[in-house]
Amino acid sequence: MWSDTLLLAERAHLQQLIVWGAASVLVGTLVLTLLAVGRVRSALLVHFSLQTLVWGAIDLIIAIFAWRGLTDRDVDAATRLDRFLWLNAGLDAGYVGVGATLAITGWLLGRRLGPVGAGLAIIVQGLALLLLDARFINTIMALRVSS
Repeated sequence: MWSDTLLLAERAHLQQLIVWGAASVLVGTLVLTLLAVGRVRSALLVHFSLQTLVWGAIDLIIAIFAWRGLTDRDVDAATRLDRFLWLNAGLDAGYVGVGATLAITGWLLGRRLGPVGAGLAIIVQGLALLLLDARFINTIMALRVSS
C-alpha cells in the first residue's frame, strides 16, 4: 500500500517541478522579450532572465524524463530515492551558496550587475528546488512513520 502512496507523492513532486520549470522558462523569456522590445539595457535583468530560463529548461527536462520512468518502488528503490533526494537537497543548498558568492563577488569587484543578476537568479532557483525537495523528503518521512 505504501508503494502506491509513494508513487502518488513522487508524481506530485514531479508535477510541481514541471510547473516551476515552465514558470521559470516563461518568466525568463518574457523578461528578455520585454527588454528587447523596449530596447532597455540592463545587465542585471538580462543575466537574471537568462539564468532563470536555462534553469527552468533544465528542470523541465529532468522532470519529464523522471516522469517517464515513474513506477512502483520496492523498499530498496524507495531508499535510493530518499538518498537521492537528500543529495539533491544538499546540492540545492550549494546552489544558493554559489549564487550568493557570485552576486557578492560581482558587486564587490566593480559593481558589475551581470554577475549580481545571475547570482540572484541562482539563489532563487536553489531555494525553490530546496523547498520542493524538502517537501518531498518530508512526505517520504511521514510515509515511513505511518507504515
